Amino acid sequence: GHSNFVRGVLFSLDGSKIVSYSNDDTIRIWDILSGKQLQLLRGHSNEVNCVQFLSDNSKFVSCSKDKTIQIWDISSGRQIQLLQGHSNNVYRVKISPDGSKIVSCSFDKTIRVWDVSSGNQILLLEGHTDFVRSASFSPDGTKIISCSDDKTIRIWNTSSRDQILLLKGHQKSVRDAQFFPDSTKI
Repeated sequence: GHSNFVRGVLFSLDGSKIVSYSNDDTIRIWDILSGKQLQLLRGHSNEVNCVQFLSDNSKFVSCSKDKTIQIWDISSGRQIQLLQGHSNNVYRVKISPDGSKIVSCSFDKTIRVWDVSSGNQILLLEGHTDFVRSASFSPDGTKIISCSDDKTIRIWNTSSRDQILLLKGHQKSVRDAQFFPDSTKI
């Protein structure tokens, strides 16, 4: 197993596998029925912070303190894409509702949106004044919500790239926020 703190585990969308990620810089893929390790992935050079499955269940995305985002093939364990652009720890990644985009947030105070097919960065959102801890798409895909150590929640329009709402009032860091299923409330 892992040689350091396990940051998290995630079930594959079909429930047949578990992916674990760790401060030992590795990702491991496990078979649910047998409990056996299927793959050991060593693409990151620092702690792995988050893993998310893409909607087709054949690939997943990881992000790391090494400032990168990586897309992996679950069957072969091969890295398919290396996404670079952040200048600090990439803390979280989330997938758009249609599965075509990845949103990432970082301790570089930015949010970036990436095209899954090409691996290209297609959007850069700036405005937070401290580490960004969470970013995710609205269920309809038209907005992104982000939270930060700057004690704010921000909502962004994915088409215009504009910040459309700034919510202040928290006394401490905001770690997460999500849209309701109808995309009208958080």
